[in-house]
Amino acid sequence: MTQTPTDRSAAVSTVELACLDGTVAPAAETSIPVLDDGFLRGDGIFEAIRVYEGRPFATDDHLDRLERSAKNLHLEVPVARAELEAEIADLIERRGGASFTGALRIVMTRGGRRLVMTEPLIEYSERARLTFVTYSPTRILDGVKSLSYAANMLASRIARERGFDDALLVTPHGRVLELPTSSIFWVAGDGQLCTPPLSDHILASITRDRVMRITDAEERSCTTDDLLDASEAFVASSIREVQPVGTIEDRDFGEPGERTRAAATAFREHVEEELGRAS
Repeated sequence: MTQTPTDRSAAVSTVELACLDGTVAPAAETSIPVLDDGFLRGDGIFEAIRVYEGRPFATDDHLDRLERSAKNLHLEVPVARAELEAEIADLIERRGGASFTGALRIVMTRGGRRLVMTEPLIEYSERARLTFVTYSPTRILDGVKSLSYAANMLASRIARERGFDDALLVTPHGRVLELPTSSIFWVAGDGQLCTPPLSDHILASITRDRVMRITDAEERSCTTDDLLDASEAFVASSIREVQPVGTIEDRDFGEPGERTRAAATAFREHVEEELGRAS
């Protein structure tokens, strides 16, 4: 029998779960109609939320951005925010509550489907090895975290084929942007911690915003030469948190620098403080 979010007697699951339009089932057994334009054309939006011991981090920020993405994509949100929040809480509880540490993905499609799904954390290397991949941002999707991620995923595949962990997206003119799913920070020659400006058409990352709040990081446009001359660099995202950059092309940054270690510590403390206030 199909379980629903209102069935609080549901047993805790040890497999990943999905809540599709209010119906909960194992993620591997959940599907949407093939005629949905979210599947056929990548026409939809999504968010990925980090969950720490049953506590989702920055949920309000993620749902705010989801609503902005929907507005910018002219996509109708198929459910009230309060109901979506209830589905998130219920799915985490079913997945194990405080024993679940992982990620939560939210997807809304042009076909009117809404999906909330638990996922395991991706395992990243201790230090990221990056390569430059030329990329031209799609201006019309500025401010939209859309399902149209084929270009980003292709960039990551190109990087792995070259023997690196991930791609560092740069414009045809050599201006540094971001990673396919993360933001980039670096320490410039004057000692300033920097990250590319949103005006360069990068994603308004929630983790990027938090790192800027808790450090002295400032926005600064950056060329590939500027980045290769940096004293240290790191990447940041909801799932990665703060990950040191080990190499970019053949430039070896060595062990994580002081500013990188400080940012990683400050971010983890910020997460614990915010989750503590919310509990």
